[in-house]
Amino acid sequence: MSVKFVAEVASNHNRDLGRCLRFVETAAAVGCDAVKFQLFRVDELFAPEVLRRSGRHRRRREWELPVAFLPELAQAAHQRGLEFGCTPFYLEAVTELEPFVDFYKIASYELLWHELLAACARTGKPVVVSTGMATLPEVRDALAVLAEPAPREITLLHAISLYPTPPERCNLSALETLRRLARTVEAGVPVHVGWSDHSVRPGVLARAVHRWGASLIEFHLDLDGEGAEFEAGHCWLPQQIAETIEQIRLGLASDGSGEKAPVPEEKEERAWRADPADGLRPLRTTRQGWT
Repeated sequence: MSVKFVAEVASNHNRDLGRCLRFVETAAAVGCDAVKFQLFRVDELFAPEVLRRSGRHRRRREWELPVAFLPELAQAAHQRGLEFGCTPFYLEAVTELEPFVDFYKIASYELLWHELLAACARTGKPVVVSTGMATLPEVRDALAVLAEPAPREITLLHAISLYPTPPERCNLSALETLRRLARTVEAGVPVHVGWSDHSVRPGVLARAVHRWGASLIEFHLDLDGEGAEFEAGHCWLPQQIAETIEQIRLGLASDGSGEKAPVPEEKEERAWRADPADGLRPLRTTRQGWT
């Protein structure tokens, strides 16, 4: 099997194009396959009554990614062999992103907004969907909505909307539940399952891949601990995730063919096994030529 690693920049870019580009460079350097941003407008993200009463929510305007950054970010990602993805949080964002993204990502909080799901699916591009907080019927409904316009492929991400998520709350076996659900919905396109991580634990990522067959791992990345979301505790730093990705990929590379047979490098050592006649090493045929 193979696994795709996606670096989620979220709001750690600080509205700085240079910093955004460093995220792209870092995602490539740590071994990712894709880098992903978020496109939202606070005035179209939260209800007016929330914004009137909550300065904390109004201040999130400082986290908005300028649309003008998109062409350069997509180009930088593609030059480094990365896919470029983004999460739209308003309907117009789907159109704004379409010339640039290789895939769309639906956030857990938008799972119930079927109009947004359908708009992404109608582009024909792959759609990745986080399912934090969702019940199985809610995920089934979302999958059915996505399947109608038939995007190129769909990936359902198990997620826990706790920031950070303790390992004992990760419930990774739900990946198999999502996989079984996908078999019951006539999507007409490949449906994969993966894990959207908020645990920042190497063992959790390894378990998601090696035990539960996650084909995509999304994780929140920060460059230096200075991102807007880092203090919440769910973001990986570059060295942490680079080592984790390397170890997971080494584990996958060790699977082999499954055939029980000597590898070529064992050929010489086979002659030094104990001879069945006397239990001594090497085999008698090898001893005869010993000098």
